[in-house]
Amino acid sequence: MIPYAATETNEAESITPVATIGLIVLNFLAFFVELSVGVQGGEDAVASFVQRYALVPCEYTAQCPVVAGTPYPLWITMFTSMFMHAGWSHILGNMLYLYVFGIHVERSMGHVPFVAFYLLCGLGANGLEIATAANSNVPGLGASGAIAGVLGGYLVLYPTSRIGTLVGVGLLRVPARIYAWAFIVFWFLLQLVNGIAGIGTDAESGSGVAYWAHVGGFLTGVVLVRLFAQPGRVEQLQRLKLQPA
Repeated sequence: MIPYAATETNEAESITPVATIGLIVLNFLAFFVELSVGVQGGEDAVASFVQRYALVPCEYTAQCPVVAGTPYPLWITMFTSMFMHAGWSHILGNMLYLYVFGIHVERSMGHVPFVAFYLLCGLGANGLEIATAANSNVPGLGASGAIAGVLGGYLVLYPTSRIGTLVGVGLLRVPARIYAWAFIVFWFLLQLVNGIAGIGTDAESGSGVAYWAHVGGFLTGVVLVRLFAQPGRVEQLQRLKLQPA
């Protein structure tokens, strides 16, 4: 399922989601840096760059040495990893989800609280990834853990809103309006099931998707969203029902 809208075009809330747009821009800028490293030094340079700036769980659990050139202090990679991506499909998919859901969660909080919420969700995602892959030297990267927290926050605030979604029917993609709770709960269960299925497997031979990071980010968002959301803004958006036109 591919989400494409979660609001009416005549939405009364007029706050421009500058934080969401800014985060998207930062993600693309970081991705372009990765691409430039590849252009200048080839695949080996990209691999080295990722190993240094992505999240390597075993470095945090002292199960492996910290790679030379890794930022100091090590916790910096908890943040740099959130803005790195493995390819065009990775970043485009993540940014689509961030835009569709992030603009409304931001409008429920305000710009600065949303950025803080987003980063905390990313830290929650990385924390669970470290805990569940303590011996892994496979670098984790991507905004999906933080975005999972945004989905968790959206679920808590607007469970009965409708999400404009492209649903796969064979080779076709058919537009449909799906309740947010159904869309997001299905997404979360998929992450949880895949995470459980991957327990005990070698990270290097797995799918390459950090499912437990998604779970960690999502749960962080569910727990923290009420601390950041402003009830008046949430009530205003709830009255609109956030139904796509």
